[in-house]
Amino acid sequence: MLKIISIMLTVLFLQACEKEQFTTSKTFAGNKVVTAETLNLGKNSYIKYCISCHGEKGDGNGIASKGMLPPARDFTKGIYKFGTVATGGLPHDADFYRIIRGGLAGTAMLKWDISDERMDAITQYIKTFAPNTWEGSDKTLGDPIIPSANPFVGNVEKGIARGKEVFHVVSNCTTCHRAYVSHEELNQMSIKINNTKITEFEPEMYNVKLQDSEHGYKVTPPDFTWHLVRSASTVEELYVRIAAGVGGTSMPGWKDVLSEEDLWAVSYYVKYLTTLKDSPARAELLTSIEKK
Repeated sequence: MLKIISIMLTVLFLQACEKEQFTTSKTFAGNKVVTAETLNLGKNSYIKYCISCHGEKGDGNGIASKGMLPPARDFTKGIYKFGTVATGGLPHDADFYRIIRGGLAGTAMLKWDISDERMDAITQYIKTFAPNTWEGSDKTLGDPIIPSANPFVGNVEKGIARGKEVFHVVSNCTTCHRAYVSHEELNQMSIKINNTKITEFEPEMYNVKLQDSEHGYKVTPPDFTWHLVRSASTVEELYVRIAAGVGGTSMPGWKDVLSEEDLWAVSYYVKYLTTLKDSPARAELLTSIEKK
């Protein structure tokens, strides 16, 4: 009996949610005008596909979200983690489409095979959870990150070698991520690049370091030889992610900070590290590091 009552209450709740809520259009960032019809389709589609994780209010507190790591995204914060625009800019609709269609590796965010119409409608509806961020003709979209000419076509090994130096010394990525070189090799790179010998090594250099975020929970920077990279797999995608950063986290955008050549180089190096996952080469690398 209790099970029947629970099912009935759930049905009544969903029916109440599916009632049309929007009667007028809205204008979002980029001066995009969205009709009430699209917003209502977005709401109904959200209820069908998204509400169980992201919740009725879009705050990431859906019934299926309990215990998720990482947690379901809280849309009410108006923070987009994996945009392809310059740091601080609002993402374009194509960024939403990419995540909805492609999912996020290593998370509960699945790939959704839905129509273009529903995908766009869900995207527009998600924006209504953060009106201060999205609503208004005065809101502008960020400048897209467009990869420059790849300088390492036909010379991948050179890119990886330079990327190792950029990762460990130039941009000091080990502030958050772990290191993948021995003390001796790190010292050699420091002398080569900075003409400085390291006298004291960071005790946590071989660990990832939990970081605060604006998402309401601490984030774990990936160990690229072990964790899946959430939103990038190719060198080109890694270039964009490194250039753009990760919204609401301590991962900054490196566009206009690193040279274009170094952006490509560190992208090649990170890609190389991801190929070591579940391979004997990973064990060999870690063993060689332990020997210092």
